[in-house]
Amino acid sequence: MIDEAKAVRTGEEQDWKSLESYLNQKVEACQGKMQVAQFYGGHANLTYLLTFGDSEFVLRRPPFGKIAPGAHDMKREFRVLSKLYQYFPQAPRAYHYCEDLDIIGSPFVLVERRSGVVVRYKLPEVFASFADVEKRLTDAMIKAQATLHRIDVEQAELTKLGRPDGYLRRQLDGWSQRWDLSKIDENPNMTEIFEILTAEIPEAQAVAIVHSDIKFDNCQFAADNPDQVSSIFDWDMTTLGDPLADVGMTLSYWPEPLLQKYKSLPVSLVGNFPDKDYLKAQYAAHSGFDLAKIDWYESLSYWKGAVIAQQLYTRYVNGATKDERMKGFGESAKALAEVALIKAKSL
Repeated sequence: MIDEAKAVRTGEEQDWKSLESYLNQKVEACQGKMQVAQFYGGHANLTYLLTFGDSEFVLRRPPFGKIAPGAHDMKREFRVLSKLYQYFPQAPRAYHYCEDLDIIGSPFVLVERRSGVVVRYKLPEVFASFADVEKRLTDAMIKAQATLHRIDVEQAELTKLGRPDGYLRRQLDGWSQRWDLSKIDENPNMTEIFEILTAEIPEAQAVAIVHSDIKFDNCQFAADNPDQVSSIFDWDMTTLGDPLADVGMTLSYWPEPLLQKYKSLPVSLVGNFPDKDYLKAQYAAHSGFDLAKIDWYESLSYWKGAVIAQQLYTRYVNGATKDERMKGFGESAKALAEVALIKAKSL
């Protein structure tokens, strides 16, 4: 589907008058009357289309309600996208960051608007006439990911983005804390996964820019060219660390036979897409990295996915969102934890 903005969802309005006045003063291209629409695709951060005459921008802000430490970091997203666009064409440019809570009640970042096709769950009609299109879309996404991981961090002026030493251990500890903050009921699987992964932490092969959430619906593709990723979204968790953590997360979004029995999970990607072995082979070819221990990273990613699902479900239970898609995410968290444990026990 073409990524189009729609009317703002009830309950997700901002103080538009305050925002318009602020941007008129702070951003040269944001002059005059502001029009607003909303992008519906994401489950967490709120994303709006702002139009000033012929100029379009995307505003991103954290979700309403309690935010886990380090999550939904708009300042981080600005730091990344204000630099990275010069070295990585798929990164939209960030123009402005605001941390003044008096404007709309939360920090926000203003980013370049890009247009393109987003793949959600199945092949969009616009690509139906292209030969081998599922494979070509997959190749484009994996190649873009490998290219990101090979960017010279010093040249991109992003050396202060994170602390690569001990990255995987901090991932385990940090996501464990997020689980403790978001859980409503105990789940012994989550503790067992943590213990297994902590005992088997791999050694990173490189220090790379890690996006942390590369998947089809965080990408836009050129409508006339499925071989080209025109943009990648959601840079608020980007850091420096082990590039295979990114690959593990991508694999965790891919169709997984172990998950087929779980009706609680959102619809996964359907269609004639290549399997995970193909993704791994393509990434290894483009990046030059050894994927012998990729199962560890995939288990980590399913475990993190369980935490994310639980966070979203808890927000729904607590009334921080009325998005009905999140109603079943508590069961989704349990399912993802079961698969993460199966993967962990196979190490």
